[in-house]
Amino acid sequence: MNHVAFQQDNTTNSATWYDADDLRWAVRHWAVRIGVKSPIIQLRPMRTKWASISTKGRMILNTDLLAVPKELGEFVIVHELVHLLMPNHGRVFKSFMYAYMPDWEAREKRLQVYAGGQRRKKGNR
Repeated sequence: MNHVAFQQDNTTNSATWYDADDLRWAVRHWAVRIGVKSPIIQLRPMRTKWASISTKGRMILNTDLLAVPKELGEFVIVHELVHLLMPNHGRVFKSFMYAYMPDWEAREKRLQVYAGGQRRKKGNR
């Protein structure tokens, strides 16, 4: 596996995902950058998570990601793909996150704020 750190890629930082294929392309793109096998990708509604990945290489992405800003969706993708390198959230996992996405903590915080706002909007309907 190639575990070389890369600088942040600004080519995908537009507002939101064009469609599900755009999201799938981003998964394949990041898998190559991280040096892991591209997973089988499914999109489906999930109640409590943005995504999950199995050790057998199946990634499930929450369909709600399609409305999330790309930079936050990319955080979710990288987070899941790094689990193929390190299954837990310990120091090694965080080191990989810093190597592939140096601003991952800021993105994670923005995603939490975004998700909180979306839950409030859904509750007010």
